[in-house]
Amino acid sequence: MAEPSAVYRHQPVDARVRVGRYRFVTALARLLVGVYVRLRVEGRERLPAGPVVYCFSHLNWTDPFILMSALPLRPRLYFFGPKEDDMRVGGRNKVMAWAGTTVPYKSGNDDMLHATRRVRSVFATGGALAIAGEGRIHAGESALLPLEEGPAYFALRFGVPIVPVAINGTSWLKFGRRVRVRIGDPIPATGRPTRESLAALTASTWAALHALVAGHPDFPPPGPFGRWLTEQFNEWPEGSRPPVRR
Repeated sequence: MAEPSAVYRHQPVDARVRVGRYRFVTALARLLVGVYVRLRVEGRERLPAGPVVYCFSHLNWTDPFILMSALPLRPRLYFFGPKEDDMRVGGRNKVMAWAGTTVPYKSGNDDMLHATRRVRSVFATGGALAIAGEGRIHAGESALLPLEEGPAYFALRFGVPIVPVAINGTSWLKFGRRVRVRIGDPIPATGRPTRESLAALTASTWAALHALVAGHPDFPPPGPFGRWLTEQFNEWPEGSRPPVRR
């Protein structure tokens, strides 16, 4: 991808190698997800064929792997984020950088410009961009935090639709639990990314995504291993898992 920022300043990788790594990680994710949970995907027929922004609800660190298992291999899937200064630090970040599945960025206008150029490269090659629109994980299967404007901005900036994707069942990672991925109708993005259009598209996306998660029951905590696996990589902004608001 064009315009690598400081987070990716290491030896360039041949395009065929990147594709091979992506397919390997996707196949591994599908294997592990299929072994640990029962995945059910609803609404695959709604997926558009070309470039798209997936705005997904976010309950757990495993959600990107759930998406890789639920969505088709093509278009190739990229994830926007995380906000890291160096993707070579930390086990998860190393895997993500090695597989080439992320569009990393740092807070600030300068790196946002580079990130926008990388997103342009994703769409120019027919890829799909997945964004956790809430910007963080949260507790509560039927809850949805306010969405950030990133998904709406990229959709309007490049004229691609937003597809809301609800993930339910990952608030606690229990072996054999059914995890549901529900895909909503594409939301068209037309016009320029003005303040008004960003607000309107973000509100429409929130309403569609909230309708997809509404009414899903919360689960009690699983056994010790399930609790450990759930919180292994979760980083709660509050410092600990907040109580579920009903």
